[in-house]
Amino acid sequence: MRHFISLLTTVLLFVNTNAQTTEDSVKASVNQLFKAMHDADAAALLAVFDDSAVLETIVTTRDGQVKVQRESPAAFAAFLQKEEPGNADEQISFGAVHIDGNMAVVWTPYHFFYKKKFSHCGVNAFTLVRTGGQWRIRYIIDTRRKDPCLRKPGQ
Repeated sequence: MRHFISLLTTVLLFVNTNAQTTEDSVKASVNQLFKAMHDADAAALLAVFDDSAVLETIVTTRDGQVKVQRESPAAFAAFLQKEEPGNADEQISFGAVHIDGNMAVVWTPYHFFYKKKFSHCGVNAFTLVRTGGQWRIRYIIDTRRKDPCLRKPGQ
């Protein structure tokens, strides 16, 4: 009996310390996007998106007009294919992660560096859907500005 309890305790500790939470798996999908960007890996980038994914950016024009620009994951991947690894380096911090069943919403302040130089900062808002046991990005909308940035990388 003593051996059984010892074995059971060991198994439970192992399972508990190695279990990935749903939040961890959502964050892993988001992190996969940024790793693919950094690595200039178009195939890995496309793998994280849902088939009907939409990418949008809120911009302010020179004359002060607010516009929303739309891009497809394929267009984003085509941009990455032309880059060297490390050129597109978006450093994020996780703000809020909300999950309800097979939907997740993630808020990530970021700083974007292009060819090692600060380009802009802002916030990404992701909507992910769990299909086929995988979290896929369905929608991204982001803001872009030079300053003020919400958080510095690593904070």
